[in-house]
Amino acid sequence: MAEENRSNGCTEESCAGCAHADHCESKKEDLRAPANAYSHVKKVIGVISGKGGVGKSLVTASLARKMREKGYQVGILDADITGPSIPKMYGIHGMAKGSEEGIFPCIAKDETRIMSVNLLLEDENAPVIWRGPILAGVVKQFWSDVIWDDLDYLFVDMPPGTGDVPLTVFQSLPLDGVVIVTSPQDLVQMIVKKAYHMAKQMNIPVLGIVENYSYVKCPDCGKELKVFGESQIEKIAGELEVPVLGKMPIDPAIAEMVEEERFYEADNPYLEVEELF
Repeated sequence: MAEENRSNGCTEESCAGCAHADHCESKKEDLRAPANAYSHVKKVIGVISGKGGVGKSLVTASLARKMREKGYQVGILDADITGPSIPKMYGIHGMAKGSEEGIFPCIAKDETRIMSVNLLLEDENAPVIWRGPILAGVVKQFWSDVIWDDLDYLFVDMPPGTGDVPLTVFQSLPLDGVVIVTSPQDLVQMIVKKAYHMAKQMNIPVLGIVENYSYVKCPDCGKELKVFGESQIEKIAGELEVPVLGKMPIDPAIAEMVEEERFYEADNPYLEVEELF
């Protein structure tokens, strides 16, 4: 895009904020899907990871819980279509309902609004065997067709990697920023950078990084055991010049709330959310 602009005498990296954007021939096409007419969402924040298995859904729900504790109206859009886990964490098993105006998200006991493909399936254990374009289309519908009502924050639990669905979220939803989730392994440094550069190429701010599985605390002596190796988060965050939002250990108390489907009571003390305000 920048090269096209320069060929026309423009030196801007992005059309955002440009005084000539309305009539520039090289203006970038806006691919964002329209929000539902009955939705009024102030901030949309994506939670991403370069690979699976790092606890992205746990971080998404934890961030939502932190903002609910502060009194904000919060929703979670579960864009991980083939691996949806958010509804079960909150103990939601019924199907979502709708009207001519759109689909109503299910409401958890802490009043968090949640939409997931599991809430549209008669059997929540049925596998979602769909190709990329269909998955991407469903994510767009979760934004355009769902009546989110008035929300301060909508957190988007995105599928891992840099494929079709994450790209659709980046292009179709008005993301105000993303949070990257990682774990303490050497290989992760490269994977985090891939996620970071994808966000940057899409002109989406990276609000911070969260490291999961940082350690486990011995219940007898209290010593922190680095079962997945030494933390890499400070080094990576320093190189990318983004803040560390938290280092989450393997906490049996939090894991218990997930297993007992009562995450609506969870209080994750390992995260700092000031960067999200």
